[in-house]
Amino acid sequence: MTYDEFLAMMAREKKRRKPRHLESAIQQQSVDWFRATYPQYLCFSVPNGGSRNSIEAAHIKREGALAGVADLIIVADRSVLFVEMKTAKGRQQESQKLFQENVERLGHEYKICRSLKQFQLTVESWLKDKYGRKISKEG
Repeated sequence: MTYDEFLAMMAREKKRRKPRHLESAIQQQSVDWFRATYPQYLCFSVPNGGSRNSIEAAHIKREGALAGVADLIIVADRSVLFVEMKTAKGRQQESQKLFQENVERLGHEYKICRSLKQFQLTVESWLKDKYGRKISKEG
């Protein structure tokens, strides 16, 4: 491989990289809003991603790590909502699609949110569907 071919390959790799910080910012805003608005419920993430060495990766896999798990899990009274955060152009990986299929097969809801506003509307709609009214801090 020539140096020019190497540079071209590196340029293609850089273009393919996902802007994780944008998804992370949306997710952080969503968690902050949810916890301030609904402190009586749980909203948490499962830190499944990130870079790990092969020993640590094997260890967490044996502990139960599962590829494709949704970014956020919301637990209300006897109900669970799985939320995958994506940027405006973000797409699900195959493992995320499989996780969604399994969650929905088991009777739970799975939503993809691409902004704080969409997350807020999704949560409000989900709670209204489950409980017939908007659930506020007061319950």
